Amino acid sequence: MKYMGSKNRIAKYILPIMLKDRGNKTWVEPFVGGANMIDKVDGTRIGSDFNPYVIQALVSIRDFLNKIPKDNTEFTETMYKKLRDNNYRFKGYVGFTASYSGKWLGGWARNNTKSLKQRDYIAESYRNAVRQSPLLQSVRFIESGYDKLSIPNNSIIYCDPPYENTTKYKAGDFNHNSFWKWCRQKTKEGHTVFVSEYNAPPGFQCVWQKEIVSSLTKNTGSKRSIEKLFKCIYNKPTKRQS
Repeated sequence: MKYMGSKNRIAKYILPIMLKDRGNKTWVEPFVGGANMIDKVDGTRIGSDFNPYVIQALVSIRDFLNKIPKDNTEFTETMYKKLRDNNYRFKGYVGFTASYSGKWLGGWARNNTKSLKQRDYIAESYRNAVRQSPLLQSVRFIESGYDKLSIPNNSIIYCDPPYENTTKYKAGDFNHNSFWKWCRQKTKEGHTVFVSEYNAPPGFQCVWQKEIVSSLTKNTGSKRSIEKLFKCIYNKPTKRQS
């Protein structure tokens, strides 16, 4: 599913690192987002998110593929403008897929080129859903904050939280200090914990990094950043990883 901050482009690089010697461990994503990582993993999988509309959208793709809107005649811009204040059955799904850059209710997706022909983003999203739906069939989706999620023993936990000093949760600021403490605690409990971020505090080792170019608007151009994958370790380094 199209989602702001998706790790779809780097999944092929970081998944082999995290899945090495996995065995039969459960794969857990407490910040599942658009499920663009978990849909490439086999075996027992749990995907959770604190945002109920994220889970609603993923369940729609998994279980109701034949009922979600297939093009912009079935779901129009007029319907989108009324979406915030109504209880449309697939509000979660179209709230992301019909929005600019996959940002929740971030504005009706439009062309960012001079093309006279308007792209049908609803149709594009539906084609993506058709491809993704079979890959989500065995995923257990749960509406939960990361710190309230029940995790099976000896799991692999992959976290893609809101990055520090970037976009925040709409429900309020994300407590990064509490999150890092939670990761350390889960490691002590026997889980293997990986985190996508730009930087991490002591206790986390950078196991992969790559410069990524993000396309923004025609006015802002593109943005370069160094995506990193950290693993929580017992031997805490003396300096912050960056």
